Amino acid sequence: MPYLPSAAPLTRMADGTVKQVSPFTGTEVWTVPGRARRPLARPVAEVHDLEPHERTSTCAFCSERYLETPPEKARVVARSDGSFERLDDLPAAELFETVADFRRVPNLFEILSFDYWRANHGFELPDTARERLEAYLADPAGREHVSRVARTKLRASGQDPARWEAMSAAEQRAYAAPFFASGHDVVIARRHYTDDAVDSSGLASSGTLSVAEHRAYTRLVVQSAQSLYEANRWVRYVAVFQNWLRPAGASFDHLHKQLVGIDERGVSSQLELQRVRANPNIYNEMAVDYAAYHGLLVASNEHAVAFAGFGHRYPTLEVYSTSAVCEPWLMNHEEVDAVADLLHALHAATGAEVPSNEEWHHKPVDVDQPMPWHVTLKWRVSTLAGFEGGTKIYLNTIDPWSLRDRVVERLEDLRADRLIAPMAVGEECPTTPNRLLYNPVLTR
Repeated sequence: MPYLPSAAPLTRMADGTVKQVSPFTGTEVWTVPGRARRPLARPVAEVHDLEPHERTSTCAFCSERYLETPPEKARVVARSDGSFERLDDLPAAELFETVADFRRVPNLFEILSFDYWRANHGFELPDTARERLEAYLADPAGREHVSRVARTKLRASGQDPARWEAMSAAEQRAYAAPFFASGHDVVIARRHYTDDAVDSSGLASSGTLSVAEHRAYTRLVVQSAQSLYEANRWVRYVAVFQNWLRPAGASFDHLHKQLVGIDERGVSSQLELQRVRANPNIYNEMAVDYAAYHGLLVASNEHAVAFAGFGHRYPTLEVYSTSAVCEPWLMNHEEVDAVADLLHALHAATGAEVPSNEEWHHKPVDVDQPMPWHVTLKWRVSTLAGFEGGTKIYLNTIDPWSLRDRVVERLEDLRADRLIAPMAVGEECPTTPNRLLYNPVLTR
């Protein structure tokens, strides 16, 4: 028997209230008429004219401040022909010889620290990381870089930065080990502000990137996720997410994604897996097909499809890869780019002033059940309060159909202006059932 939720995913009441139930988590959400009129954008609180130096040095993620983050694992730079090149493990002396369009660095304050992995799983510094640490410290520029970052971390942790100089060489190496073997990485975009920004309101978001830049950004994140799995055999899942603007949890208003290796599958994956085992075709039947039947498709291309999601606490857009391959790092470039293009278009339609969370979902490495790669883009435009806490019924201010109409209208304008990749929009999207090919039964 196919899996069926205990209640219909979407129910429209006589007064216009829309009740939603997630077919994957069981989360119950209501959209009450009238509440959708609230403003979505969160404008910058204090707007000022930009000084020239602010474009490259506003925060620690900016391009003149490479030495304020731990040593890079990789960077992507633009070539003269418009393509991109990845450079791995640059020494400190070469950091300013190129401009990184995107760079992958360890998070200075990991969610799961190096000590967590060592104490709980016996994880030790891998040979490749140890060799790089030694080489980095042997170079005067590298040693000064590590010393600077270490003192910053000590100060931020409430400790005396001078403690670094008091450490023995062995203690310094042990303290610096997470800078070279972190399980929590950040992928940082070059711009803090858009190239045409005249004041501090012109923040550079995912949607302000070019199509080619967003593809390069997505590819580096995919490669980084694979690298975290390969570097630590106790990692069971790599959480990939992007917090845009402070209301969505961002520490910096500078575009970046985070990747965190964890030693569990995660609650979301566990809940999904229960449903998938009951109905292996659930992602077609209760996600993409259900959205198509109810007029919620937003955009599609050859290898991906996007729709207005349902059963989410916040207005949510979803992008699904239609590939038969579940792991994004095993997909070909065209399949990864297809997801990147739809995601880029949705960010552009959302706008840089709307706080959002981008969350990636993929099959955990220890699961044999096929699960397609998909990404959710959640608009953080409401605040959970006592009603939600007491009832576990969440008030989502925009129903899926209103979300679909709002985004489709904007996508049509963006496509006409050639600011997004070619794609089908709204009613142009195919409604063919079982477009997701992750399920081997469908590919036979």
